[in-house]
Amino acid sequence: MLTRRGWMVALGTLLLGMTGRLLGIVELYMLAGAAMSLVVAALAFVRLRRFDLDAARELRPARVHAGGDSRVELLVSNTGTRRSPVLAARDPFDGGRRWARFLIAPLAPGEAARAAYRLPTQRRGIFDLGPMELHLEDPFGLAASTHHAAPATRLTVYPRVDPIPPLPLTRGNDPHAGADHPTALAAAGEDFYALREYEVGDDLRRVHWKATARLDELMIRQEEMPWQGRATVLVDLRREVHSPASLELALSAAASVVSACWLHRALVRLVSTDGVDSGFAAGHTHVEAILEHLAGATLGRENKLAPILSSLRREGNGGALAVVTTAAAPGADLDRVARLRSRFGSVTLVLLEHSVIDPGVPGRATASPAVPGIRTVVRVGADRPFAGAWSAAFTNGGRLAGTRP
Repeated sequence: MLTRRGWMVALGTLLLGMTGRLLGIVELYMLAGAAMSLVVAALAFVRLRRFDLDAARELRPARVHAGGDSRVELLVSNTGTRRSPVLAARDPFDGGRRWARFLIAPLAPGEAARAAYRLPTQRRGIFDLGPMELHLEDPFGLAASTHHAAPATRLTVYPRVDPIPPLPLTRGNDPHAGADHPTALAAAGEDFYALREYEVGDDLRRVHWKATARLDELMIRQEEMPWQGRATVLVDLRREVHSPASLELALSAAASVVSACWLHRALVRLVSTDGVDSGFAAGHTHVEAILEHLAGATLGRENKLAPILSSLRREGNGGALAVVTTAAAPGADLDRVARLRSRFGSVTLVLLEHSVIDPGVPGRATASPAVPGIRTVVRVGADRPFAGAWSAAFTNGGRLAGTRP
């Protein structure tokens, strides 16, 4: 197909021909003929120049936290029988908002070339990458042909995770172990209790090889252990209480709490006002699914906070609860959160101040509402980052608040 330059030359050819006819100038006819011959030759060049290239793209890693490093590695191989021409490779990112562009030198039959570039990961989200295009142009840039070389893939950028202390340790019955009572064993457990299927992240030293051979399924030894801690994180995604700035901070805070509790070997659960409830689990795959939901989360118009809080109050799951919302939340909603303290071992409220919702508001200009009934309120402002506010609320002389030495 013709490029923009090619269409301009073709239009100029038409104008030259018309002008030559009107004025009777033979030289204009000759210029028009030469320009048309050049356009035809350019089209023939890109149509007749054949090449067979295969491309493979690999993201390392395909999932990364905001601000981390993600690298794309490309391998382009000439699978044809002729030497390939000079090609321009183009790889669109985020729906074509950004492009990676580079040239591929001629490759002999069977020869391969490698290329690499870094992806932007400053903003969390789920981004499409590709499909990669190989672009061939004639020497004058009048005609071009495009071929897809590598399929589309996806980059997931999780919200930023701050290193923070976990929620205070509270006990809850582990639904996967089958025990309905605590034991006096150590947290790691040493007595054989049951078998279960392998989950990603399990220690391979706990594989039960006899059962694996018999069942033709990788089985893990489940040691009897005391009740595991439980952590529920509720994140408010309502449009009326957030700004774009506060949403990003709220998602980062929720991801940080989930990660901290999971690293503390607690069962974690994410509940959000867009209707998502992950349920309790402790596997690596479960936590990745939570972080992926947070990576793609957006503000919603529906107000589901009240029914969600009522559901948590009825179920009485126990353990620790962290609620992430903003100072723009109505007082009635904060009162409902406070009533959950009778159903959970601990209730923590992460409250993003007005200075976070609107960066133009000074840090101490607007006081956030008081929340009677909640012992731990983590107030986050423009002059008080989340990680520092959380650590100040849950450490006492370097020791986790609410835990025994």
